[in-house]
Amino acid sequence: MNRALHIAMFADQHPRTLGGMQTSVQLQRKFLQRAGHRVTIVSPGLRPRHTAPDPDVLTMPTLPLGPGEYGLSLPSRRTIHTVVTGLRQRGAPDVIHVQADFWGAVVGYAAAAILDVPVVHTMHNHVEAGLQATMPLPGLLQRGFGLMQRRVLRTGAPAPADAWAYLRGFAARAAAVTAPSTHFAELLQDHGVCWKAEVIPTGLDDDVARELLAVPRDRCPRERPVLTWIGRFSAEKRLIPFLQAVASSGIRADVQVFGDGAERHRAERLAVDITAASITFRGRVPYGQMLAELRRSDALVQTSQGFETQGMTVYEAAALGTPTILSDHRIAADLPEDLLWLTADDTIEGLARTLAAATAELRQGRREPDGPVQAERFLQSRQTARMVDVYRRAMAGPNPGGPEAG
Repeated sequence: MNRALHIAMFADQHPRTLGGMQTSVQLQRKFLQRAGHRVTIVSPGLRPRHTAPDPDVLTMPTLPLGPGEYGLSLPSRRTIHTVVTGLRQRGAPDVIHVQADFWGAVVGYAAAAILDVPVVHTMHNHVEAGLQATMPLPGLLQRGFGLMQRRVLRTGAPAPADAWAYLRGFAARAAAVTAPSTHFAELLQDHGVCWKAEVIPTGLDDDVARELLAVPRDRCPRERPVLTWIGRFSAEKRLIPFLQAVASSGIRADVQVFGDGAERHRAERLAVDITAASITFRGRVPYGQMLAELRRSDALVQTSQGFETQGMTVYEAAALGTPTILSDHRIAADLPEDLLWLTADDTIEGLARTLAAATAELRQGRREPDGPVQAERFLQSRQTARMVDVYRRAMAGPNPGGPEAG
């Protein structure tokens, strides 16, 4: 019988902060623990600090990252020593699972070298597109991260010239690389990051899925379809273009927006002038409540382009039988065609036309899957079992390792 494992997961942000990667880490922890394994999450601390600590989280020394809830951790000798000591006190891990791209990744690989355990790296983030969409001077930042990687991990190689070379520097030291979608796995392979990235998406919480699917969907068409947008209010998620498209389309619909972020005030000002559709900002709600609202919605709207490596909410919607109006065609590869409307192009006008066509179709009779919802393939328990198999193979095979880190 296979013994229980201790997995140390490294993240760039605390699992209680807002973000798809954080949700993924939380779900993985839940189902790994349900399967009898131990999980320690290593991340920056949570801001504000008065929040009750999470016993499964080992926090690194943390500096504020902007005015909000996020923090960063410098991969210094002190940070690495704190992490290694903390992990040893908890019982050294059998495997390190890096689910980070920046400070969390560097510290994770450094700790793995000292503890002599293999690394499984899930590459969630399209680093090149992400830095360009969210940061000023992305090239300078990328060079800084590359220098950090070279110095701390002592790669003996020149600093990476671009984001793909930077990711390659991690993958060369990993026992296994996974990706959350087919399209991103192919992108990693095409750019020479790794020769193979196993596709293991973040799944839907089994408990929530079964509870929600037990309640039949109301098939009666609504005169005002309910559209749901979920995400961080930041430029790369394209909330503002979505609201502009709603205004331009003149659709009669009830639009609910879940999330929060830097663009909230601008979005609220823009929504005031939209009259045909009603816009309701729901803020941040518990994961289960968000999924219940998604199940009751006529359609999800996903508007980011070239940024998502999975697009978790689209998978969640598909598992619940809710169709999606989708801007990023690459995400469609792993999803049922009968539950998608794809925009013809990347413009606001193209999104507006698709919104108009989709709401007209929903008014005539809600689009439903051709057959029963195939939720099993999207459930987190299934993805966790596959990931545990990756862990065991990584532990059984040779560990690429690398120069001593620290």
